[in-house]
Amino acid sequence: MVYENVKKIRVARGITKRHLAKGINVTEMTYGRIENGTSKLSAEHLKVIATLLGVHVAVFFEDKLTDSVINEIKNVSFQVERQLA
Repeated sequence: MVYENVKKIRVARGITKRHLAKGINVTEMTYGRIENGTSKLSAEHLKVIATLLGVHVAVFFEDKLTDSVINEIKNVSFQVERQLA
């Protein structure tokens, strides 16, 4: 669940794996393994990822919180697009 929620929020924010990999000082390949759940994610790395994604760490542990963050991101993006149109 945690790994999937990190990925969902990363994608919703439009942030690359490369950016998060650099943020936690690992290779992009290693980050990919973390996000896929095949490599362990330390608590410290999770804190940094949460900061880079602009969310509280608890969001990753609850699907409903993750979904609400993603909906908020979509709503903000929609409002910005409407203003630019």
